[in-house]
Amino acid sequence: MFLSAATTCIAGGGRLPSATMLTFGQRAPAAALPPPAPSWAGVGTCTLPETALAEERPAPTRLPYHLLVLTTAGHGTVELDFEPRICRPGTLLWARPGQALRFGGQPGLDAAIITWQRGLLSADQVAGVGIDDPAGPSLWQLAGEDEDAVISEFAQLSVDCERHPTGAVAAALLRHQLAVLLLRIALLVADDALDTSSAESRTFARFRRSLEDGHRDTRRVEDYAARLGCSVRTLTRASLAITGRTAKQVVDDRVALEARRLLACTPMSVAEIGRRLGFPEPTNFGRFFHREVGVSPGAFRAGGGDAQGARIPAQRPAAD
Repeated sequence: MFLSAATTCIAGGGRLPSATMLTFGQRAPAAALPPPAPSWAGVGTCTLPETALAEERPAPTRLPYHLLVLTTAGHGTVELDFEPRICRPGTLLWARPGQALRFGGQPGLDAAIITWQRGLLSADQVAGVGIDDPAGPSLWQLAGEDEDAVISEFAQLSVDCERHPTGAVAAALLRHQLAVLLLRIALLVADDALDTSSAESRTFARFRRSLEDGHRDTRRVEDYAARLGCSVRTLTRASLAITGRTAKQVVDDRVALEARRLLACTPMSVAEIGRRLGFPEPTNFGRFFHREVGVSPGAFRAGGGDAQGARIPAQRPAAD
């Protein structure tokens, strides 16, 4: 069953609190439109119209915490790291800390939102979920019993966030409910889950984690191979097996993504961004960005993160 913005009835008689009865067109006062930050317990709930994410012409936003979005009504597009994701009732989207997120301001689109702080849950509480995997699964279209279960967890967490505004026991309850929800999500068939059964996939997973930590320091594949105790050939073979791209292209893709995030979501100058990503000379950064993305850094920023001609890194020809 789909979660309706009009009734939000849940199997077993549960119901989201009155705040979630807003539709996209019903706007709260401007003072009530902050980013959807986690609450005092480290986890919080709200609806899309209650947040600045629902502005008519939103800019991409980088949030320092996790955000789960369950579409409850309408159809629209949500950009996650500049890639459009089609959302309709039952679509579940997970945006991780640091990713660029933008809603399209489409009339009629409504969603329930859960946020929580990075590091809130221990590994034992969410074994196998991969919360800290920056490239983990991000999109599901729920149906049947999976949909009912996730909706019920969303609803109960929302109810308890409203009923219990303070206290150590209440905080523990909310965190436990979040852990249950994430464990349910981990059991879903992900659209982009990485198979870890082969040696190449395990090597690539280690490479990707090292790249997440080191992409601001080096773009040399040799450095990552040394950190992982393997050869450049091993990294390249693993990267080609998993992504169809060489290890060097995977490194450049990650640096280009970070550049796009910083250009679209921060006021940093092009030169500052280049230096932060290891390009002392702005001209070298400009050439790199144009090669990877298809437009200059200035044009990308002027276009609000979607400049005409821009492309996702994976669209760059393998021969580049």
